[in-house]
Amino acid sequence: MEKTVSYTTQNTYATLNIKSAKTKNIWIVFHGIGYLSKYFIKYFESLNALENYIIAPQAPSKYYLKNEYKYVGASWLTKENTLMDTDNLLNYLDAVLEMEQITSDSNLILFGFSQGVSISTRWMTRRKFKCKTLVLYAGGIPNELEMKDFEYLDWDFTKIKVIYGDQDEYLNTEKLKHEEMKISKLFQGNAEIITFNGGHEMRPEIVRTLA
Repeated sequence: MEKTVSYTTQNTYATLNIKSAKTKNIWIVFHGIGYLSKYFIKYFESLNALENYIIAPQAPSKYYLKNEYKYVGASWLTKENTLMDTDNLLNYLDAVLEMEQITSDSNLILFGFSQGVSISTRWMTRRKFKCKTLVLYAGGIPNELEMKDFEYLDWDFTKIKVIYGDQDEYLNTEKLKHEEMKISKLFQGNAEIITFNGGHEMRPEIVRTLA
């Protein structure tokens, strides 16, 4: 018999630059599977340090990469106990937001890469965040999200950027067509699709164009 217990836990997150009166953009960036936030955040080092403050939450499920027991990666969710784990994650992200004192009038950029797309969109829709920009980079939107989940957004305020490489090994023709149809329906034609020549990878030069 499988049972459930509730307990208090802790988790880290990484930040880059200093939040001040000169800060114009606050980024909350979600890494993909196999990353750690303290390394993923380095992809944002080319942004103007005075104007951009970056927060990188850490996926809680850590594991050793490959079989070397040397390098550590992490995962946000799996198909096991997804609903419960999602609730735990959202509570953790709420705590990060409270710790950083991010207010509703902040110029907020939500950025998800790969598996991080599923977390950013779930958190955004469940908490009804009105971010300035939502960036969906090389990842899939959870199938349970529907058009009504995004109807609270003001398309004159929130910009949607969808980014992927034209040689992404995780996006075959069929899956790409399915995702593009989903994007068109969910965001009612308000998403900008940006492609680059490359695979399933972060490109700092593309990140710089989003600030």
